[in-house]
Amino acid sequence: MNRRARLALVSALVGLMSGCGSAPAEPRSPSVGETPFWQAEFDGAAGVRPSERFWNTETGNRDAEGWGNNELQYYTDDAANSALDGAGHLVISARPAPEGSDLPCFTQSSCPWTSARLTTEGKVALTRGRVEVRAKMPTGAGLLPAIWMLGDNGVEWPGQGEIDICEVVGQEPRTVYGTAHGPTYFNENGIGGTTELPADASQAFHTYAVDKQPRRITWFVDGDPYFTLTPSTLPAPGDWVFEQDMHLLLNVAVGGDWPGPPDDSTPSPASMTVDYVRLYGEGRA
Repeated sequence: MNRRARLALVSALVGLMSGCGSAPAEPRSPSVGETPFWQAEFDGAAGVRPSERFWNTETGNRDAEGWGNNELQYYTDDAANSALDGAGHLVISARPAPEGSDLPCFTQSSCPWTSARLTTEGKVALTRGRVEVRAKMPTGAGLLPAIWMLGDNGVEWPGQGEIDICEVVGQEPRTVYGTAHGPTYFNENGIGGTTELPADASQAFHTYAVDKQPRRITWFVDGDPYFTLTPSTLPAPGDWVFEQDMHLLLNVAVGGDWPGPPDDSTPSPASMTVDYVRLYGEGRA
């Protein structure tokens, strides 16, 4: 059974478990007019890279062992892969590698694609509250754009804890995946849910959000909740690792075990266009 099928099965089982016993508390919905404690609006000239005050740029592929998924992209700090567009957006673009490039790859001698992976590790983190990212996500064979968080507890993954706010996988252009990973539930055993967009995710901006409260995490798209995770829905021994600061990551991956390889239909460039990132509640900035 592949990762997508296993995630769907786990999601269905969690949904059944969540329906047992007392009803969970109503999840918070994004509040119009609430002031974020940190935000990135991406104003600036076209071609300017995102501010190093808040954003780190991770690079490479081979030393990261294909980023744990045998991926084909080499992450760079080049403006061709991540920069402002001059219209208030951050654009993260996966592109075929320039001809003659020598970009060390984990699964082959040279990576055939370049892309970008930005993080706020050590600079900005959410402790309790909500993260909202308004973005258009690229779709197509072999693409895996992601908006996600990792824990700052200093523990090696998966004990570090991971919250995938939004993944749009390969040739499922309308499906949004929201998933949590922890010490005993990770990779294909991650626990989460899905929701369907009205059209291809690359055609319009949507607001992808997670509300991280004590012992409860809720996923939203455009203000509508579609999945809630609590300690009671975790498999034994119930390793809940989310009561900590968690930093944000934005990236567009290409190829690998999930979602599979790109092909001639894969768009180039394949761009995630981010309108804003906003953090509400408590955290570090």
